[in-house]
Amino acid sequence: MKIISRKMHGPLDYGSAILLIAAPWLFAFSDVEPAKSISIGAGILILLMSLMTNYETGMVKVIPMQIHLYADIMLGIFLVISPWVFGFNAETSLFHVIMGLFAIASGVMTNSESLHHRYPEHQHSMAK
Repeated sequence: MKIISRKMHGPLDYGSAILLIAAPWLFAFSDVEPAKSISIGAGILILLMSLMTNYETGMVKVIPMQIHLYADIMLGIFLVISPWVFGFNAETSLFHVIMGLFAIASGVMTNSESLHHRYPEHQHSMAK
């Protein structure tokens, strides 16, 4: 079920990026180096990918929306398994798992078509 529009996906991306970058200090895992590095790295990746995606909130618009959504799903899977793969599950894992599940859900539930492409009459009526 595609309940998230591209227009809504953008703010979710930028908010997630900021949260992932700030999380090590907000949620007290800045002393767990792999957890911190993965969180900050994922945040930077989301920020860069969002700036370069061809959607309403992108700036450079070179990454197709469908590729962006696949990348969200893959990053989400990586975040979910990272505490066990990189051995920091004893110190912290909940944040990474939650953010990973959020990324997966966002990737699966976002409609890759723009509102104007799906409803051309909506675009025409807005122009009046």
